[in-house]
Amino acid sequence: MGNRLSQIATRTGDDGTTGLGDNTRVAKHSLRVHAMGDVDELNSHIGLLLCEELPEGVRALLVEVQHQLFNLGGELSIPGFELLKPDAVLALDNALADHNATLPRLQEFILPAGNRAAAQAHVCRTVARRAERAVVALGAQDELRDTPRHYLNRLSDLMFVLARVLNRMNGGDDVYWKSERLARANSE
Repeated sequence: MGNRLSQIATRTGDDGTTGLGDNTRVAKHSLRVHAMGDVDELNSHIGLLLCEELPEGVRALLVEVQHQLFNLGGELSIPGFELLKPDAVLALDNALADHNATLPRLQEFILPAGNRAAAQAHVCRTVARRAERAVVALGAQDELRDTPRHYLNRLSDLMFVLARVLNRMNGGDDVYWKSERLARANSE
């Protein structure tokens, strides 16, 4: 990387365009830039989650996710280039299975709440869903590989499961939705 980022304020984006990794310029409102921005925001939210007290295995997993999201952002910034490998999706599948196996089966919906780490994991989940929608929209316009879409879909599922895992740290639990309809059905 040497001197690659030696100048941050270039003023080249003052006209409402930005440069992609292949040196083409696109409008900052393009679907590609939206997708790149949502992936970057997701990575930043995971960085914030990493500031919390986390089990070491979860911490290592999230650090790897940050690297893979950087690969995904790089792939989005260079049309036609592959940086995110299918093995990254498999790693999420394995982590999802491992962490979900430790949890009780859900009987009701849960709220995106609990302790601060779990709540931040829920924020990551929702931003991952938005990033996935942005990648799907981009894929409807430009040719994209399936791996970025699969990765974001799995990651949002994983963040839901990790929120449940983090809520159980120190003896906590999920925060369950109090549905009036379910309450009436249970009282009849």
